[in-house]
Amino acid sequence: MTKILVTGANGFVGKNLVAELRNQGHEEMYLFNRENSLEDLEQFTKDCDFVFHLAGVNRSINESEFMEGNQGLTSRLLQFLIENENKAPVLSTSSIQAERDNPYGQSKKAGEDELFAYAKETSTSVFVYRLPNLFGKWSKPNYNTVVATFCYNVARDLDIQVNNPSAILELAYIDDVLEEFLRTFKGNPTLKEEFCIVPVTHEVELGDLADRIRSFKESRISLAVPAMSDELTKKLYSTYLSFLPGDNFSYDLKMNVDNRGSFTEFLRTPDRGQVSVNISKPGITKGNHWHHTKNEKFLVVSGNGLIRLRNIDSEEIIEYYVNGDKLQVVDIPTGYTHSIVNVGETDLVTVMWVNESFDPEKPDTHYLEV
Repeated sequence: MTKILVTGANGFVGKNLVAELRNQGHEEMYLFNRENSLEDLEQFTKDCDFVFHLAGVNRSINESEFMEGNQGLTSRLLQFLIENENKAPVLSTSSIQAERDNPYGQSKKAGEDELFAYAKETSTSVFVYRLPNLFGKWSKPNYNTVVATFCYNVARDLDIQVNNPSAILELAYIDDVLEEFLRTFKGNPTLKEEFCIVPVTHEVELGDLADRIRSFKESRISLAVPAMSDELTKKLYSTYLSFLPGDNFSYDLKMNVDNRGSFTEFLRTPDRGQVSVNISKPGITKGNHWHHTKNEKFLVVSGNGLIRLRNIDSEEIIEYYVNGDKLQVVDIPTGYTHSIVNVGETDLVTVMWVNESFDPEKPDTHYLEV
């Protein structure tokens, strides 16, 4: 078994990495965090086979802590490896800030210099990643990622500050980062000159980012499903959900209730139609209408029902008996008047999909008994 050392194991990237390493069967890990001592780090470097050096200082009131936490810790780690005669490959996270002349950027650049000098001196494999803005689950709001701050605040009805809406951000999603790190762990890093890179990143304007995250909250009211075909939106939505307060995972739907049962819209999309849940009391018939363009799929998930269809130009009636014990989808073609009857003794529950979201201005629903 490969023995893996992870510094900063409790941080945003470290926590995600450790979880995925365990998913892949790696149990022999040395996890170094703020609670550990340098003596622990010295011990861990004696027999580790690979080092993920993720620890560092991102925010600090005292500027000197940047150099101590970034360059200083990196120097100690490498010195311990030298003393223990351990040439385990080292993957280290830096930042695009290393190109900038500020205390944090200077400390990250100094850490990079330590790593490259170590690689040259010892002929050890070193992989340095200048990471862009990261986002994903377990990130910290008001700390190291604007996405986390926006998600946290929007989920709690707090204001978010957008000083320059047109500012361009380069973002990398944590799962894409992990995928790249694991490729490097297996000996296949993505290189760009002397640095390694995460090949999948996304550019977005700050104002657009804020609007997308606000729309996730609003989707509970509109029932609109975010555009999951857009990779950035899909990743942002997953991140947003991870920031929901524990008492706010659920939300109510508007149930249209009468003596026949209920009809409740669940989800709607601009290009994939909408999904609703229909509940009918025993003996109740619903429907008896047809559509020009709208088409539907009925799926009975509980109870016993009879779906009846008739081409409006024919007297022939087509019948399908359906029940929740055998899930079966029935397509409702255009030009067929149709109904669904509860022929059982309990409520009939049907999931209904229609190819377009309901528009009261163009309902395309025409009454005609089957």
